Amino acid sequence: MTKHVEVSRDIKASPMAVWDAISDVTRMGEWSPECHTCEWAERTAAPAVGARFLGHNRNGEFEWTTEAEITECVPGETFAFDGVFGDLRFAHWKYVIEATEGGCRVTEVWDDGRPDNIVEATSKISGVTNRGEHNRAGMEETLARLAATVE
Repeated sequence: MTKHVEVSRDIKASPMAVWDAISDVTRMGEWSPECHTCEWAERTAAPAVGARFLGHNRNGEFEWTTEAEITECVPGETFAFDGVFGDLRFAHWKYVIEATEGGCRVTEVWDDGRPDNIVEATSKISGVTNRGEHNRAGMEETLARLAATVE
């Protein structure tokens, strides 16, 4: 089972324009095929390390909500967060943005943090049996939609 996925795409936009779009989690539904809505948790209204947000996800007839905590937040360079459930950090997502001559290269990274003993249970919640390959396809679509929005 795939536990690590990286997808990159060159985007004809400045690193800050891309970072501004990615780090505004309330816009995630514009590009993600699975996460249709995000909202800040608590009284957070801007990205910062330690800030939390809720992601509302859908895969066909399956729907679920996750909580995430921002772990890296460097304007124009990186934006990362962990999916959290109590003390469990079940997924790590990261966007790395590198300036290029024509704009920037964005790399989206996903690492599976689920212990083996809960993979089956989470598959029943989401309807996804091969999370790595499912995420690879979703990440490619996410970056294509992001590019279409910011270019």
